[in-house]
Amino acid sequence: MEAKEVLEKVKTGELSVEEAELYFKRKPFEDIGYAKLDTYREIRSGYPEVVYCSGKADEHLLNIYGRLYKQNGEVFGTRASLEQYETVKKIIPDIQYDSISRILKIEKSGKEKIGNVAVCTAGTADIPVAEEAAQTAEYFGNNVTRIFDVGVSGIHRLLSNLNEIQSANCVIAAAGMEGALASVIGGLVDKPVIAVPTSVGYGASMHGLSALLTMINSCANGISVVNIDNGYGAGYIASQINRLAVK
Repeated sequence: MEAKEVLEKVKTGELSVEEAELYFKRKPFEDIGYAKLDTYREIRSGYPEVVYCSGKADEHLLNIYGRLYKQNGEVFGTRASLEQYETVKKIIPDIQYDSISRILKIEKSGKEKIGNVAVCTAGTADIPVAEEAAQTAEYFGNNVTRIFDVGVSGIHRLLSNLNEIQSANCVIAAAGMEGALASVIGGLVDKPVIAVPTSVGYGASMHGLSALLTMINSCANGISVVNIDNGYGAGYIASQINRLAVK
């Protein structure tokens, strides 16, 4: 819960003054030995802690998900495997898993979504990274428009979707190979563009390094670049931009 939510519950009688006092006396993190859960992150930054699932032991993952779910009533995790989904499902039966983005989440129903973020990909192979970005933005309360497979090798596909792209508050462009999509979009919109290089392409693409260098060296203005395959990072930044635009 955010501080404002606690105070609102005191006002309506859902929480007593004593219960609210205990909430504010808690440490800003919960130390469970192998992890220190950042329980005050939402209060500081506006968004709760997210779990990077890959590489975590089952016992650790179960405990982290269980505690965060109890704390926030929802949990969002990235880079999860099907096996991890089956493991967490034992303690949180309603947990959802998307095998494309590898997102493992349970979220509150009826969540209000604001503004608009456009998520574009150069090709279909870029969709897993783009979906990680799109679902991150949606989880953090943003409307998302998906525009997939509009790479520069068939630029008419991009131009036919230009109205949707230009009307968004910010644009995420996920592309591998030479990574030109972000530069082209950057020259067509008056909103921030978040470029996401993906590890898609043949040998000389160097697992996304070629796209990363292209995007960093873009001559188009208004482009920021996140790390290779970092859809989560792009979705997070897009959420911050969209929130500012709506305000």
